[in-house]
Parts: sequence; structure tokens; C-alpha cells
Amino acid sequence: MPTAVRHRPRRYPSDTTVAEWALLEPLLPVEACQTKTGGHPEKWPRRQIVDAIRYLVDNGAKWRSLPADFPPWQTVYGFFARWNRAGVVAFIRDQLRRHIRTGKGRCPFPVTLIVDSQSVKAASTVGKDSRGYDPGKKINGRKRHFVVDTLGLPVMITVTAGDARDEIMARDLLWRLRLMHPQITQVWADSAYARDLLPTWTADHLWLSLRPVLRPRGARGFVVLPRRWKVERSIGWIMNARRNVRDYERLPAHSEAHLNWAFISLMTKRLTRNGPRTDGWTKKPHAAGEGA
Repeated sequence: MPTAVRHRPRRYPSDTTVAEWALLEPLLPVEACQTKTGGHPEKWPRRQIVDAIRYLVDNGAKWRSLPADFPPWQTVYGFFARWNRAGVVAFIRDQLRRHIRTGKGRCPFPVTLIVDSQSVKAASTVGKDSRGYDPGKKINGRKRHFVVDTLGLPVMITVTAGDARDEIMARDLLWRLRLMHPQITQVWADSAYARDLLPTWTADHLWLSLRPVLRPRGARGFVVLPRRWKVERSIGWIMNARRNVRDYERLPAHSEAHLNWAFISLMTKRLTRNGPRTDGWTKKPHAAGEGA
């Protein structure tokens, strides 16, 4: 019989509330001991595992530096890696996104998306085989490619070396989007995605409308661009999670997992908050003509 685990009180801001856990628990896979193939019962409650992952993402701690009131870091890391490899993290992200969309009266499956990229510095733990120099941003590290819906909710996240060109990576990204989300009709992007005849290729091969949002002629400095501001705002949200300020992961897939967990925390808080409140999810009204 497994050793009884003492109850762990909620003490960190990143810990799940009762309402948040009620959302997340049904989305986790069945324990191995309850399947036909069988397995050992899990020693540590899954809520403690999720709280430990959220703590690490929110505070930017090292795995070995998890506070002692969490399960052992090796156990937490094992669940983190297995759930990401099995697609559990992306599944949770997608289910929460659909929940928010239906709650706002939208179709659960978006037809209009917005794509953008972000270059971040990489720590010494990131190998040379998965990092590169972005001459445009003058950053040696990795590049994150985000696809969000018109509410700014994540649909797909891909992490590559920093020297990956947007218009080249977009071909693979849009191809996977077409396979996984056949209902999509148009994608908004910045001017970098208009190079290399990408809009023509997208229309001919994927039957998608790739529509670049260009800066106003003569504009200097930062300018809020229609539609594109939503993906830029989403990037700003997840940068509040300290683990995402710089890339520390040896595997790009684990970088993607940290980004997804940051979005998951945002969405569970959005779904369980009490009373009227203005925050990032509802800061601006849905503008006419910006898609579903």
C-alpha cells in the first residue's frame, strides 16, 4: 500500500484554487493503476504535481530548487515530461480555450487566427543545435511562433532556433494548422510573412487566406496595429511568468510546455474568477470585421 501523503495547504499565488482544480482534474489522463494494463498507484496527489509545475513556471525556479513542501522534483519533472510528450498539456490548453469561447458566445472552433513570433535569449543550458542568432532582433537564442484566435487564446505554439525565418517556418506551421484545424479560413500576420510569395503559396496549397497587417506608411516606433495587437498582447501575458523571460530548456518541446502551462494558468483564472472584473482577456471589445 502506498504511504499516506499529508495534506498540503494552499500557500503560493500559483497554487490552484478549488474551482481551478475542478476544471483541470477531469482533463488529466486516467491513472495507470486504473487502466487495463495496470500499474502502481501514484504516491503523490496530482493536484500537488500541477501546483509544483505552475510554481516553477510562475517563479522561474530551477527544478532542483522546488520548495520542500512540493513532491520531489524528479517526480514533478517526470509528470511534466510525460504529460507533454503524450499531448496532455496541449489537450488541456485546447479544452480551456473552447470553454472560454463558448462562454463568450463564440464557436468553440475558431475560423480566423493570428500568427506572430518572438525571439528570446537562451541560457547556457540550451545547446547549439537548437539555438541561433536572429539578426533582426540581435538576439542569440530561440524563436517562439504563436498562433492565437481573435480573443488572444493560444491555438498552437512552436519553438525553433532563433535564426529560423518567419516566412519559412510559417509553411510548416500553416500546414499543420490546416491538418489539425480544417475549419480555418484566414490567418492574419505581420509583413515578414508576406515574403517569399507565402500568401500565394498558402492560397494555392492550403486554401487559406494569409493576410499581412502592414505598418502605416511613415510610422516610427511602436504602433498598435489592427488585429495583430491581440497576439502581441498574448505574448505580453505569458512574459509575466518568469520562466518564460529567457529560454532555459535543453529540449524545444519543453520550452513549448512551459509556454502552454503559462496560458493554462491564465485561462483557469479567467474561468474561475468571481464577479465582474476587467483584465487582459476582456480589455477591448470585439471589433467588427476581425473574424470569429
